[in-house]
Amino acid sequence: MPHHAIADYALLSDCHGSALVHRTGSVDWLCMPRFDSPAVFSRLLDERAGHWLIRPEGDFQVRRRYLDGTMTLETTFSTDSGELVLRDALATGPNREAHGHELGAYAPHTLLRKLHCVRGVVDVIFEYEPRPEYGLIASLLFPVDDGILARGGASNWMLSSRLGCQVDSHRAHHRFRMHAGDCRRFALQYTRSIDDLPQPWSPSRIDDELQTTDDAWRHWSRMHQSYDGPWRDLVHRSGRVLQALSYFPTGAVVAAPTTSLPEQQGGVRNWDYRYTWIRDASFTLDALWVAACPDEAYKFIDFLAHAALTKIEAGRDMQIVYGVAGEHDLSERSLRHLSGWRDSSPVRVGNDAWHQVQTDVYGELLAAAYRLRDYLSDLAPQTRRFLVEVTESAAGCWQRPDQSIWEVRDEPRHYLYSKLMCWVALDRAIAMADMLDAADRVERWDATRSRIRNTILDRGFNDELGAFTQTLDGNCLDAANLLIPLVGLLPGDHPCVVSTIDAIEQDLTDSRGLVYRYRADDGLPGDEGSFLLCTFWLAQARAVAGQPDRARQIFERAVEYSNDLGLFSEEVHPETGELLGNFPQAFSHIGLVTAAWAIQQAED
Repeated sequence: MPHHAIADYALLSDCHGSALVHRTGSVDWLCMPRFDSPAVFSRLLDERAGHWLIRPEGDFQVRRRYLDGTMTLETTFSTDSGELVLRDALATGPNREAHGHELGAYAPHTLLRKLHCVRGVVDVIFEYEPRPEYGLIASLLFPVDDGILARGGASNWMLSSRLGCQVDSHRAHHRFRMHAGDCRRFALQYTRSIDDLPQPWSPSRIDDELQTTDDAWRHWSRMHQSYDGPWRDLVHRSGRVLQALSYFPTGAVVAAPTTSLPEQQGGVRNWDYRYTWIRDASFTLDALWVAACPDEAYKFIDFLAHAALTKIEAGRDMQIVYGVAGEHDLSERSLRHLSGWRDSSPVRVGNDAWHQVQTDVYGELLAAAYRLRDYLSDLAPQTRRFLVEVTESAAGCWQRPDQSIWEVRDEPRHYLYSKLMCWVALDRAIAMADMLDAADRVERWDATRSRIRNTILDRGFNDELGAFTQTLDGNCLDAANLLIPLVGLLPGDHPCVVSTIDAIEQDLTDSRGLVYRYRADDGLPGDEGSFLLCTFWLAQARAVAGQPDRARQIFERAVEYSNDLGLFSEEVHPETGELLGNFPQAFSHIGLVTAAWAIQQAED
């Protein structure tokens, strides 16, 4: 099981936590009630770390899809003797926005599974082995009426099941036969309380909750997804994935729902992405502006204001990553009892990037606020003050070295992209000055904006390379510089921009035409795959350079690396084409959405 491809998994979400389901019907990752909760199923990272399997016995073929407009997974198993349909979802609760019921507002923290035999006769294997705290604890299982109670560590789990499983101390299993028309329903509920344990759900309750979840996602899709350009289905699917990576209570957006899926098999570039990076979340809001109406944008901006304002007003750098409820301390540790995906260790939880200085985040946040300004007209005074202080921080720190967008774990440097995004912060704040009650600051902000631009143009372009470089006065390429025309520092058809695009496509791509982030030393051993986000950036840059046909070719090359459900990881193995890195990755879906929109604009 640990050797399964990352592309074999599907995402489930209730906008609080997440699950990954393998194409063979095994839930191999489940974090509830939050994305960063300790997983109760972790077989994704180690064979012994817990799973929940429902599949036919013997040989079978698989087809998968998400039901239209939803994140409900439907897996069809075909055997020589019959056919099964398995539906999986994390229950969202109702979504009736007119009555204040938003997607995920009443999520019951429950995983739903429904198995239906639609043809013939099929023998079924059922295995249930909860292992809380990333497989560290073997839960004790207790049969109850119409279910099984699992107790271990700080969590309790109630499995609604009328199978009559054989229950060992730590594992439940069963083999049973289904005939056409038979249906089995299951629900796995999370609770922390030992004094108020949930009761097993009836089959009719499970049916109702599945229907409610489907209706909630379809309502969200119908109300929020209006994009009607090229690759409409791909854009809408990516929009739903980005919504699925959002944490309802705060509006935070996680970079990915997994930890330690590696950038190189057997390597050490294994990171926990189940937190909200200001950069990633800002890009997500920007992408949702295209893929779906981001009506809750104000919630995320307010969340950041509460999390970061105190630090900024005290003259400290803005932290670049937070827990989904605003936690600051994300101290990193290794789970030594887990072998890792395909023996890629260490497995990490937490992320020490929270210590890093990355000055680009000011620009990404202000760019998202500017894009979404029509949704932010009712900002609280504290939030307006926060955005002003973010701008002041960008104006004051742009000359300092940092770790860059790529979170390089090496000495700080003068990364060009970081300077560029400080320019963006000032540029967008100047455009929003009246909205921010900051008209008296515009003259000073404009002078600093001009100094940053002149520095980038004077020290960021290498004549020998014919390209903007990773650092000031540098000689290495960086795919992040593809954003120079995308954020408006220079027009897309400027000679320096076009030559930079050409250099990156020629010298920073693998044999498949996918783009690496960079090839400079970053202080870590090992290599990494090509980045799908950077490849979508290349397509977007070609579009704004007035080359929509070339942009289409690059875009269509990149989308070939989604799995059968349209999900992307972070990277692609340069030789095998296999997906690498945490999955599904918000950055990759962001890139798809914004590139599709840019190509549409260029063609129009």
